[in-house]
Amino acid sequence: MKILLVDDHTLLRQTLAVVISQTWHGLQLFEAGTLAQACAWADEHPDLSLVLLDLGLPDAQGLHGLAVLRERAPQARLVVVSAQDQPQTVLDALDAGAAGFIPKTTEFRVMADALDLVLQGGVYLPPGLPQAPGPAETLEGLDLSPRQLHVLGLLMAGHSNKSIARQLDLALSTVKTHLEAVFQRLGVNSRTQAVMVVARLGLRLPQA
Repeated sequence: MKILLVDDHTLLRQTLAVVISQTWHGLQLFEAGTLAQACAWADEHPDLSLVLLDLGLPDAQGLHGLAVLRERAPQARLVVVSAQDQPQTVLDALDAGAAGFIPKTTEFRVMADALDLVLQGGVYLPPGLPQAPGPAETLEGLDLSPRQLHVLGLLMAGHSNKSIARQLDLALSTVKTHLEAVFQRLGVNSRTQAVMVVARLGLRLPQA
């Protein structure tokens, strides 16, 4: 497994790297202090499994870095680790393709559990967000087809409709039809609401 840490605070980044290395053995860990460095690592290692990203980089403020890395590392799960943890910032990060959001004030044991959840196909959100709509269902109770589950899994991983269509070799209109059915089953009407429901239910989704 390959993990990329992207944060311009060297001490914090290196401390997190040491703790992660001690928690998960046998992984490759890369560090970047800027978006440019992160993109270079992503180009060199297209098989990255996880990217932990701060929102305040010298060459990328806010969600710009997330959008860029979503394109440069399409197979990786992206998790924001940031001190900017206002509810709207969290929701905007989800809408931009994040598979999780971990405030920097989070205890490491909670962070480790959150990363495990994300790597297993789940979504981690910090407490205190507005309650998402949707039914209190299990994954089986949602009665989604295998194709719909794959579409939802890729959506949770942050992929756009075009990316989902490309990866599953489907027409864009077909992807939209699947998503409409998924949203209806979840009782939501947007990508962000779907992510919030999946997080609330603790669902682990298959990755195509």
